[in-house]
Amino acid sequence: MKLDSIDYKLIELLQEDCKQTTRELALVLGLSTTAVYERVKKLEKTNVISKYVAIVDRNQVNRGFVVLSMIKIKTHSKEAIIQFEKKINDLPEVLECYNISGDYDYILKIGVKDMEAYREFMLAKLTSMDEVLSSHSLFTIGEIKNSTQYKLL
Repeated sequence: MKLDSIDYKLIELLQEDCKQTTRELALVLGLSTTAVYERVKKLEKTNVISKYVAIVDRNQVNRGFVVLSMIKIKTHSKEAIIQFEKKINDLPEVLECYNISGDYDYILKIGVKDMEAYREFMLAKLTSMDEVLSSHSLFTIGEIKNSTQYKLL
């Protein structure tokens, strides 16, 4: 699907606040409500927009302790990789997981209540996985930037 400048502006507006009405979006974009509705549906159908979410304050939901954990897996067989990734997807503490290049195989963004909760997570879940060879954890001190929006124009 080829996006035009109006699509990009519409995506930016929805990233800013997806609860805006079609009428509100139409006024900003200078289009009819029907045209905006059709564009939004097209973006959803083609998975340019894959879902709408509420962004919560992690401190309010006892997930304020953020850890970046780099993981080395024991073997790089297809089966081991698939099994590890499946297990990671089942862990609610893991917010993000990326397969990376370099000395480690994966980097995880983990959100838990505090250091004790992280220790329990590591002992009971992460390092007990057969696929994990080693881990290296970095504890966040402060949040400088945390964005969910892509600047498109």
